[in-house]
Amino acid sequence: MARYKESTCRLCRREGIKLFLKGDRCYSDKCAVARRPYAPGQHGQVKKKLSEYGLQLREKQKARRIYGILERQFSNYFEKAERMKGVTGENLLILLERRLDNVVYRLGFADSRAQARMLVRQGHFTVNGQKVNIPSYLVRPGDVIAVREKSKESPLFKEIAVAAAHRTVPVWLKSDPAALEGQVLALPTREQIDVPVQEHLIVELYSK
Repeated sequence: MARYKESTCRLCRREGIKLFLKGDRCYSDKCAVARRPYAPGQHGQVKKKLSEYGLQLREKQKARRIYGILERQFSNYFEKAERMKGVTGENLLILLERRLDNVVYRLGFADSRAQARMLVRQGHFTVNGQKVNIPSYLVRPGDVIAVREKSKESPLFKEIAVAAAHRTVPVWLKSDPAALEGQVLALPTREQIDVPVQEHLIVELYSK
């Protein structure tokens, strides 16, 4: 499977904002955006005015990088969002939020979406009691996401349980850090999705 292999901090610097791709490091003094608040590369410090297309492209890239998905997969999500009832841009973000790796991250059971994706692939999580190792699995209201019993005994998940107790969970989810279990109460609304993305620009880009 294709995946991004370069420094993830370069992605944040390219977008000019923190995308919170590396967990706790993003909140520390080691954050690359705080230390070097300009784009990577030889001409990164040169300020350029973006065209309308450039602004639209940057929003799409920002969304892709926040959720850690590749171009083709992102296009598939957009096509699915278009076929759904409602506002296409909002549908797109709701689909991305419903990914299992994102929900694991939102529940506080991983420091970042990248770590959540890795833990899901390794088979540490169940949905409604069945093991699911597909990060792109779309959860539904009522689904119960839990760490497998065998995995709960590992030092990693014991640390995660302690950290999760201090994390804020979106209102559309319910988390039980002590049991390393969570539930999807409802699908999120746009107001409940705290990602710095102007989704209407993405819609305009794909509508060209």
